[in-house]
Amino acid sequence: QVQLVESGGGLVQAGGSLRLSCAASGIIIRIASMGWYRQQPGKQRELVARITDDGRTNYADSVKGRFAISRDNAKKTVYLQMNSLNAEDTAVYYCNVETVLTYWGQGTQVTVSS
Repeated sequence: QVQLVESGGGLVQAGGSLRLSCAASGIIIRIASMGWYRQQPGKQRELVARITDDGRTNYADSVKGRFAISRDNAKKTVYLQMNSLNAEDTAVYYCNVETVLTYWGQGTQVTVSS
């Protein structure tokens, strides 16, 4: 079984920054990709950013140039540096890890006040 522990969410003013972390633990042979999704009230969960095991990344258009995803393979941890936050970034952010199965974190709230 794989467990994901997220941290770093919170309340920030518009224009500010936050850094999310997600650490995976358990029996993991290989992590194919790690990523972050977010869900706003009344909307579907959407991809924010994703990074593969060889370092390839992709981002939602709405966060390109503001967010940066990175991972530490030795620590099985993925990070999301979020800069220039605005009210539209307010959401619950979920960590996602794909091995032969897909795992989700419990979610961490990010609230941006305008």
